[in-house]
Amino acid sequence: MRILVAPDKFAGTLTAVEAADAIAEGWRRSAPGDEVVAVPMADGGPGFVDVLHSSLGGELLASTVTGPLGEPVPATFLLAGDVAYIESAQACGLALLPLGDDGRTPVPGVAARASTYGVGELIAHAVDAGARRVVVGLGGSGTNDGGAGLLAALGAVAKPDDALTGGPDALAGLTALDLEPAKARLAGVELVAASDVDNPLLGLRGATNVFGPQKGLVDDADRLAADAALTTFADLADRRVADHRGAGAAGGLGYGLLLLGGVREPGFDTVAHAVGLPDLVAGVDLVITGEGKLDWQSMSGKVVSGLAALAGPALRPCIAFAGAVQVGNRELRANGIEAAYAMVDMVGAEESFGRPRESLAAVAERVAKTWSR
Repeated sequence: MRILVAPDKFAGTLTAVEAADAIAEGWRRSAPGDEVVAVPMADGGPGFVDVLHSSLGGELLASTVTGPLGEPVPATFLLAGDVAYIESAQACGLALLPLGDDGRTPVPGVAARASTYGVGELIAHAVDAGARRVVVGLGGSGTNDGGAGLLAALGAVAKPDDALTGGPDALAGLTALDLEPAKARLAGVELVAASDVDNPLLGLRGATNVFGPQKGLVDDADRLAADAALTTFADLADRRVADHRGAGAAGGLGYGLLLLGGVREPGFDTVAHAVGLPDLVAGVDLVITGEGKLDWQSMSGKVVSGLAALAGPALRPCIAFAGAVQVGNRELRANGIEAAYAMVDMVGAEESFGRPRESLAAVAERVAKTWSR
């Protein structure tokens, strides 16, 4: 058999590359005669650059940019020909913010002063390196500034001078804005915002109200203030663009990219096109995907649902591995997944978290005995 192994990351334990290697290794133990093709996947969030580099090759270019709170942070972008791939989380991700008492979400209110300035610097570095198309993966951000920092890094001018670089707290005092220098900086460059999020910038479905709590904007008053600041920003920039699909992605970073003439593409589709995934699916007998937690979010715009959507029309069965599975068999099949296998059920929670690579390989080894001819 020919097997395609195309998982997302198992958040907190394995990168997509590590997960694909573990599944392939375990499968070959049971079915050494099968041809296993490993193609790690991503939807625009953390791991976006590594996944594309593993499939496309190209050159990884290191850079030091401004982190969300003004500190220097290391970042890497991929240059493949004249196309650059950037992972916004490297410059403004949740992992770069101090965590609160729960150990999972940032200190309450810190996102109110966090900036996307470093993402703009990465875009500028990519253009200076020769990129004529820049694809920015959106996901895992810790910011909520509407992309204002990004615009400032590319030359946008505001009054007061620092209104664009201090998060929504600073945006609240914005009185004037000129985006033309930033647009001129990117003249002739195609911008793509790669994200599975299609929320607008403002309102009940906007960046602040939907995603703010996971960034530490937990109080109603904090979210009201941040949304009001973004409204001030949008009124001076372009209110119509604020309603576009994806403007609210990554705390409004999508809005900043759209203001510069960028287009939004679903993150999964961007990666799938880059690695030639439809042709790969059509050329195998079985498709394997997976992620850390398989739940209802996995069924909408994520890697798992994307693989299933490609496998169905190609008449190829699709199965999934996950740390935990929280969707029933009937629902899985309705979404194109023949079966899902949970590591915590098959090897135990302690082993799954303590030795994730070995555990995933062991699960794959056992499942291969069922699926390999």
